Amino acid sequence: MQDHTIISKAHYRAGLRVREKVIELFILCNGILVVAVLIGILVMLLIEGIPAFSQTSVWDFFTGTKWYPVSNPPTFGIFTFFISTIVVTVIATILAIPLGVGSAIYLAEIAKPKIRETVKPLIELLAGIPSIVMGVIGLALVTTVVREAFNLNTGLCGLTAGIMLAFMSVPIVVSISEDALSTVPKEFREASYALGATKWQTIIHVCVPAALSGITAAIMLGIGRAIGETMTVLMVAGGAIALNFSPLEPMRPMTAVIAAEINNAVRGGAQYHALFAIGLALFILTFFVNFAADQVLERQRRKFAR
Repeated sequence: MQDHTIISKAHYRAGLRVREKVIELFILCNGILVVAVLIGILVMLLIEGIPAFSQTSVWDFFTGTKWYPVSNPPTFGIFTFFISTIVVTVIATILAIPLGVGSAIYLAEIAKPKIRETVKPLIELLAGIPSIVMGVIGLALVTTVVREAFNLNTGLCGLTAGIMLAFMSVPIVVSISEDALSTVPKEFREASYALGATKWQTIIHVCVPAALSGITAAIMLGIGRAIGETMTVLMVAGGAIALNFSPLEPMRPMTAVIAAEINNAVRGGAQYHALFAIGLALFILTFFVNFAADQVLERQRRKFAR
């Protein structure tokens, strides 16, 4: 009887090891797939975008302010669109970070469980609202408020686009930041209280630093959403092809350019390749944003490891 028990345990352990190996292989395959898809996207952008620089130099493409795709010869300069993208993204980030992180702190550290269980699903539901619906809301409500508040001729401007992108980024920031704060060990808070710290001191000096990696990841995902959003900025940013640094002026971010012109571009033509080159620029911009975030996280790890 004892021998059968030992054999059963050995079979059970062997089965666990097999399952662990299968799970490890599955995770490895998913990781390889993600990297392969990322490389595939980069290769496609390079193949379709690099030919744009045969007619326009790289310097002129990124620093030029004139976009005349149907002229002879065509002129492609995306500096105007790049500035519009930066202005809109900065506005969205300035609005989304304090609102999103503050809401996450409230839900994780202050709100009662019933309030948290009710509010968080509603916030996450906002993340699923289609961008075109947010664009319609911006056209119907936000443009009017912005126009009347700043006495403008039109509410279709960079500020309106930034506000709508902030609304779209906040659910991501709140959800991930709240998850990061909730995973901070209870012992950290108890140790802080034992040393005489107040609740707010514990939140600011213990909980937030301990969850900083997750909060930073949430912010970067929110910024990525703002940079890559298309339909909303196409509908409410104004669509002006002009170099405007003021957020109260109509703008056309890079994503809006691609969405507005890709259907009219002849496949394989100069405009078609130029639009893919804009996509390549967006890819590089997103890469550097994530690289900067990784450097910040690494500094924080070294700081708290001391």
